[in-house]
Amino acid sequence: MAKLFTDISEDLATFIANQKIFFVGTAASKGRVNISPKGMDTFRVLGPNQVVWLNLTGSGNETAAHLLQNNRITIMFCAFEGKPLILRLYGKATIYHERDEAYHSFITLFPKIMGARQIVEIQVDTVQTSCGYAVPFMEFKEERTMLASWAEKQGEDRLKAYRKEKNSFSIDNFKTDI
Repeated sequence: MAKLFTDISEDLATFIANQKIFFVGTAASKGRVNISPKGMDTFRVLGPNQVVWLNLTGSGNETAAHLLQNNRITIMFCAFEGKPLILRLYGKATIYHERDEAYHSFITLFPKIMGARQIVEIQVDTVQTSCGYAVPFMEFKEERTMLASWAEKQGEDRLKAYRKEKNSFSIDNFKTDI
C-alpha cells in the first residue's frame, strides 16, 4: 500500500544514494508528457525537502522546456535489487545553467562530467513509497561510458554548438533556454 510523507527520511535518502538509475517526469500545460531515465553519479539529497540533479547533454532537452512553463516535477526510483520499493519525489523545480551563480555552488557536489548541461534543484513537497512487488530483479553490471566519451570527443565548443542546434527546442517546439 502506498504511503505519503512530507519529507525524505534518512532511510529513504540512503536508498536514493544506492540507486543506479532514476526517472524524471515533467509536462508542460500542453503537448507531450516526458519521462526520462537518468544514471551516472548525478543525484544528491541535500536535505529532507531538497534534492539536486546534474542534467547532462543529450539528444533532447524536454525537461528544461517543460520547467520553463510549469515547474512541477516527479522523480521516481525503483529497487531492482533487494527489498522491493518504489519511491516518488514530487515537487517544484528550478533549473540552473552555467551562467547562473547557483549552478556553480551545486556543481561541486558532483564528479566532473564533460557534457554537464544544467542543474535541477527540486523543493520536494511530497514523498510517496509503494510496494514495488511487480518490479523485476535486475543486477547492475556497470555504468555506460558512451555519453561521457562522446562529450569528451566533442569538447566544450562543439557541445555548445550541439546544444544550440539540438537542444534549443522541445519536440513540441517549446523553447528550452538551453
